[in-house]
Amino acid sequence: MAFEDLLNDPVIQKYLHELVGPTGMPVAAAPPDGEVTDEELAEELGLELNDVRRALFILYENDLATYRRVRDEDSGWLTYLWTFHYDNIPENLQEEMYRLLEALEEREEYERTHEFYLCEVCSIRFEFGEAMDFGFECPECGSPLDAMDNDRLRDAMDQRISALRDELNVDVTG
Repeated sequence: MAFEDLLNDPVIQKYLHELVGPTGMPVAAAPPDGEVTDEELAEELGLELNDVRRALFILYENDLATYRRVRDEDSGWLTYLWTFHYDNIPENLQEEMYRLLEALEEREEYERTHEFYLCEVCSIRFEFGEAMDFGFECPECGSPLDAMDNDRLRDAMDQRISALRDELNVDVTG
């Protein structure tokens, strides 16, 4: 996928927005070619230097930017020259999808293997053991706790898990 295509993809834009937030999005959405300093980016984009640095370090932590330090011979000051590497984005997104799949599978198993009770008044959900400890009465309002049917939640999770498995081409065995 070409660099410009990556930046125009709404999924990529959302991913970058989730990483750097709204204040860092101008930094992430318009990476310059070649090396650039944080000061140059702040001036060019009209942003606070701390906002630019925060976005750059988040991109760095996610392998989407690198830097090289140069020391000024006269002053001893360090200058950081940043380079963007957005070719890692598809791989990062795929890793995120695998993490999401694993988390959903764990949560679905938890929902399937536990019994829940609900206070209809407070909308608080309790596991069986907690409900039993409270004598099947809500500790907040004293209303009776009713057995909760979580089939719709589990069905929705199963559908999302199936869609992720299909998209990631994960073979389900067992």
